[in-house]
Amino acid sequence: MIKPISLLFFATLLLVQCSTDTKNVTQTMSQIAEKAKTTKAPSPEMKAHEMTIHGDTRVDNYYWMKLSDEQKLKETPDAQTQQVIDYLESENEYLDTLMSHTKDLQSSLYDEIVGRIKQTDMSVPYKDNGYYYITRYEEGKEYPIHSRKKENLKADEEVMLDVNVLAEPFEYYAVGGRSVSPSNKILAYGVDTLSRRIYTVKFKNLETGELLSDEIENTTGGVTWANDNKTVFYTRKDDALRSYKIFKHTLGTDSSKDVEVFHEKDETFGTFVYKTKSKQYIVIGSYATVSNEYRFVNADTPNEPFTIFQARERDLEYGISHYQDKWYITTNKDGAKNFKLMTCPLDKTSKEYWQDEIAHRPEVLLEGIDIFKDHMVLTERINGISNIRIKSWDGNDDHYIDFGEDAYLAYTSINPDFDTKTLRVGFTSLTTPNSTYDYDISSKKLNLLKQQEVVGGFNPDEYTSERISVKARDGIEVPVSIVYKKTTPKDGSAPLLLYGYGSYGASMEPYFSSVRLSLLDRGFIYAIAHIRGGQELGRKWYEDGKLLNKKNTFTDFIDCGKALVDRNYTNNDKLFALGGSAGGLLMGAVINMEPNMWKGVIAAVPFVDVVTTMLDETIPLTTGEYDEWGNPNEQEYYEYIKEYSPYDQVEAKDYPALMITTGYHDSQVQYWEPAKWAAKLRELKTDDNALVMYCNMDTGHGGASGRFKRYKETAMEYAFFLDLAGISE
Repeated sequence: MIKPISLLFFATLLLVQCSTDTKNVTQTMSQIAEKAKTTKAPSPEMKAHEMTIHGDTRVDNYYWMKLSDEQKLKETPDAQTQQVIDYLESENEYLDTLMSHTKDLQSSLYDEIVGRIKQTDMSVPYKDNGYYYITRYEEGKEYPIHSRKKENLKADEEVMLDVNVLAEPFEYYAVGGRSVSPSNKILAYGVDTLSRRIYTVKFKNLETGELLSDEIENTTGGVTWANDNKTVFYTRKDDALRSYKIFKHTLGTDSSKDVEVFHEKDETFGTFVYKTKSKQYIVIGSYATVSNEYRFVNADTPNEPFTIFQARERDLEYGISHYQDKWYITTNKDGAKNFKLMTCPLDKTSKEYWQDEIAHRPEVLLEGIDIFKDHMVLTERINGISNIRIKSWDGNDDHYIDFGEDAYLAYTSINPDFDTKTLRVGFTSLTTPNSTYDYDISSKKLNLLKQQEVVGGFNPDEYTSERISVKARDGIEVPVSIVYKKTTPKDGSAPLLLYGYGSYGASMEPYFSSVRLSLLDRGFIYAIAHIRGGQELGRKWYEDGKLLNKKNTFTDFIDCGKALVDRNYTNNDKLFALGGSAGGLLMGAVINMEPNMWKGVIAAVPFVDVVTTMLDETIPLTTGEYDEWGNPNEQEYYEYIKEYSPYDQVEAKDYPALMITTGYHDSQVQYWEPAKWAAKLRELKTDDNALVMYCNMDTGHGGASGRFKRYKETAMEYAFFLDLAGISE
């Protein structure tokens, strides 16, 4: 399972650029389909395991595939672990056999994708506390170099971290949570070498280049500095990888003696810690799907006890920001489904003191605010598109940034400077590469600082994007964003890839992807179904696709696919689908419900064994997900979830061609869910269509680390789609 996607996700996707040489597409028979008819697939052992609840017994023949973390990490595998490893490796070998003829195509796709990346590249510098911070890449290297320059960009570069050097001994290496002390002398950063998002925090003296002896294990990766330059707060995870405790560490002391300052005992909540932009407060937050709670302490006195802001209440969601003599609160209080902005005094923070600043508007979803000395910036989603609104404190200015397009993704970027009249923003659309602007608030002018450089040339005029509306079976209008090359025919003959997610209120944005061009240039149409369960059309859009409304997510996606066929974008023999994590659940549900609609489907790291996982509180994220999926310990939710759970609903019938991907160390969706699903599908399905599974034995939910290696898997996935579409080069 995976939580809502942050804008950092888009920043990662948008690192690459594109070339658009038109490919000469040759139509052929699918060799994968032909090989699947004659090649023996893995057939793992069946061991019946009964699970009974609410008087209902389910039998899982592949439950034995579940391993503990301790088993996976043992140097010498036990018998069960070895059996699982042997099975996963047999799946990888089977995939290699069925796709062996695509090796040249995969190589070409990989070269294309990587060839669009500017090898030597640099982020737009941003200034914070007297230093300009830069992330840059060097030709041929996988990892970034993080550096800074004092006061101006002509100063000597200070390399803080060369991740290429740090990563050399490791198959997987990720740096997270970089933060510099207020004195600018110490860098804290987290390191994950297993791909389970469990970080060890390290500290580096930026004056001497030496690592301090302080190390803090089992964290979420970052620390929050108090203003004394020696006290840091950090979050620790429990055995189920829930963020559950906040600790205080003093530099130069043994981390085993760190002070626990907060314990989130409710297993349906997680916790985190941050500093307000004003630098005046350290804030501890607790979060669940439908509730929040905060407590705070002055950043100058980190040893004082924290003060609770407003005690948690079910269905009361809020977030807090500080400015001068007030707290600013985004909240759904008083039935504000799409959230509103309220304020309260610094010393009177409980909800009876909250006063409306910007009232609730049913047609506008208030997604967030950013505080500056002279103005606030609000992100508001209107008609499915995020808008950036500038509102001065004195009331003399209130306007939206005009980006000149109708469908796009705009977002506030890195803005650490509190006293500024310039706002750093990002912009992209389906046909516009990611662009970084400085927006002059006074003149209302956008100054383009950087648009991801096009390696090989990219002409946006060769592509077109559309946004259509599809009427779902219950009469609701579902938006669909579409992009394709202008030379691609719209007569029903083109292959079309439909993408969806539809969970956690995560809105799927119409962003540019240079990677996607490898499909568009070969005649594919790409479409995003903005189905219920996301938050594109407001909070109700999310609520209408969760809990006992979850099936709307699946029927919306199916109805979008049917509409794209009816409107001659494609035909049923060329309609493909893609989704990952909770979107992988979507893939599993729609192929159970409408198996004959799809030519081919890829379910990436799919959450498919919903009932069993949601009944197992030892699995990461389970307890915090009850308000998303429902708690199957309650019979009503058990029966509803079982009706759509892809693993439970596998039947003896024909299924489309399917690729499943997973990672052995995945902490979000454990590898055994897709592994069991592949085995059960093979046991019961009545067709001879290809069913392949790839398990990356070195990584977790996010795939390979490094900016190039990850695209090996992308090339493999694209080759799967292209072969099924009869495109061989």
